Amino acid sequence: MLLDKDIREPLFEFLEEKLGKVRFLEEKMMGRSRADVIMITEDQIVGIEIKSDADTYARLKRQVPDYCIYFDCNYVVVGSSHGEHVAEHVPDTWGIITVEETDDGKVDFYILREALPNPDCDPARKITILWRPELVRIQELNDLPAYKTKSKAFVQQVILERVPQEVWQKQMCEELLQRDYTKIHDEINAFRTENGMKKRIRKKRRKRRSLI
Repeated sequence: MLLDKDIREPLFEFLEEKLGKVRFLEEKMMGRSRADVIMITEDQIVGIEIKSDADTYARLKRQVPDYCIYFDCNYVVVGSSHGEHVAEHVPDTWGIITVEETDDGKVDFYILREALPNPDCDPARKITILWRPELVRIQELNDLPAYKTKSKAFVQQVILERVPQEVWQKQMCEELLQRDYTKIHDEINAFRTENGMKKRIRKKRRKRRSLI
């Protein structure tokens, strides 16, 4: 019986061989659910839910709406015990990949159904996958104001309103393909420190003017 841990790495190798340049982000929160895998291609954000032979469909009913809000398309990867009935539990647009262990102990994948574009994807939710420094680079690429004192949500909305979706989508994919976890937290902390200093300076200036 194949477990989740037996499936992931072989799955990543299978998809890399099939699609070429991709990246995988694992165990990311999306709404009330946690995505097993987010696959980044050069132009798409793809959700992947893994249901091994040891799993049930109990959480899938709650997970499906969250996947559908965040991702351009979605796949469910299932052990052989789920192969016959999984289509009853996911939308028709979801792709289905089955996985089974071969006689020589290897893991074999079969694309039972290719994914179709997800009609329910919400750009305002999808863009929240980006961190603030990544949003800053997209602002710079599109000659948008810095808005350093504005909230992350404000900046996201500006990008959605002022940059064509096909443009920011490709830029978002590139940011995620290049995301460096060894540097990103330092970049976020540096941004917060700089932003906090500017806020304190403005408060002092307002106070000084009020005394004149």
